[in-house]
Amino acid sequence: MENYQIDKYIQDGQDPKVVEKIHGKILDMLTPGESINYIALQKKPAVTLLPDSITVSNKRLFLCEFTKLGLATNFEIFAWQEVKDIAFKEEIFGSKVTVIPFTGENLTIDYIPKTQARKLYQLIKAALDNLQNQKQEPKESKIVIENKPVYGTPTPTPKPELEKPVVAPATEVTKPSVEEEKREERPIPAPSLNDTFQRQDQRQSGFQSPSTPPSSYAAAAPKAEEDDEITLKLKKLKTLYDKQLITQAEYETKKAEILSTL
Repeated sequence: MENYQIDKYIQDGQDPKVVEKIHGKILDMLTPGESINYIALQKKPAVTLLPDSITVSNKRLFLCEFTKLGLATNFEIFAWQEVKDIAFKEEIFGSKVTVIPFTGENLTIDYIPKTQARKLYQLIKAALDNLQNQKQEPKESKIVIENKPVYGTPTPTPKPELEKPVVAPATEVTKPSVEEEKREERPIPAPSLNDTFQRQDQRQSGFQSPSTPPSSYAAAAPKAEEDDEITLKLKKLKTLYDKQLITQAEYETKKAEILSTL
């Protein structure tokens, strides 16, 4: 590998040989569109041939630890969505950098040079802030437009339909026919004198039913009353006149008719 490929990763005092080895391993794990932004190396007071390292890409965070004299490598890889925060603490010999994930234990690499630790903190914080902004942007930019007007004409809002009042059906009035009107206009005839005499005879004789045949009344009357029929008629006529059931003219006329039978 040419040195110019790793030049930008050794500007803060990183060991070129260690960076070259780590860079080659991580290149094999990059996904499409992913690139390495920074590599920070551990630097202990004693000589360390293969130190631990922290690599930052535009999508993930790689914590690398060499074991068994460099024959084995342990990687802890976190996507930015899995990282809750980053912290570092400056000490006498470098800084202690701690990665705080949402789940699991915190991972710490010590003896990171202070310059590299500050650069790591800036890059990781910027990546986390950018991720947070991306989560908030869809909520803020979401605009719902309803009833979109066409050519500048607002869509009228439909009015709620009013319930129609229930109207009771009109009662049909049947007009009376001409014959019924004439029948209603006919005057009720006044009772004749004979009917009046007959009803009064029935009251005096104690018979209330109009259906009683005349023959039964005649049979029940005494012989003496039949002989004095004219007198009875005159008395009845006078009684009707006194009660004002007949006029004086009717009284005189009927009296003359009764007397004419003597």
